[in-house]
Amino acid sequence: MTPIFSTAYLPPIQYVATMARHNAVMIEVKETFPKQTCRNRTVIATAEGARTLTVPTLRHNHSRTDEVAIDYSTRWNVQHLRTIQAAYAASPYYLYYADGLADILNTNHKLLIDLNQALLSWLLKHLGINTSTSQTVEFAPPKDTPADYRTAFSPKKQQQIFTPKPYYQVFADRMPFLWDLSAIDLLMNLGPEANTYITNLETT
Repeated sequence: MTPIFSTAYLPPIQYVATMARHNAVMIEVKETFPKQTCRNRTVIATAEGARTLTVPTLRHNHSRTDEVAIDYSTRWNVQHLRTIQAAYAASPYYLYYADGLADILNTNHKLLIDLNQALLSWLLKHLGINTSTSQTVEFAPPKDTPADYRTAFSPKKQQQIFTPKPYYQVFADRMPFLWDLSAIDLLMNLGPEANTYITNLETT
């Protein structure tokens, strides 16, 4: 059966590394939207340490994930871009990727899944990952989904699918290595070498 993933906002490294090991995956959009997950949260490295960035959503009590709209009453996307710039402006590849990322975040997608898919496609392209993605058409219970990664990736509690492998990070001179941040951390710091890094990760 095709592996199934949750949608994710600027997903973590283990998410894209797991995805890279499959030719095709499904993105779950028919579940009841759960709060405080990677679906609308990501974690990056800043000068103060790990920082969570959250996409605000409109009320979504018992809404399906494909119904969840983004709340633009605040300029959250501008703040995210400023935080990303402060975090990665000194990284080797920030200038190479910054404009493409800004274009997506400034598009004002109505639905969260559309924003996430645009970002995922952009990430997979620049990470050199050729996995094809499609969206679910109905909800499949976990017992019917052997390769189920819908709850595997969390900004609060990391599941160790791969053994942590240090790489250069911008603030390495002042803090220890931070593992499984958003994949943009890997991209900004390693650029084209990020694909080799992902390919060589070993499972735990």
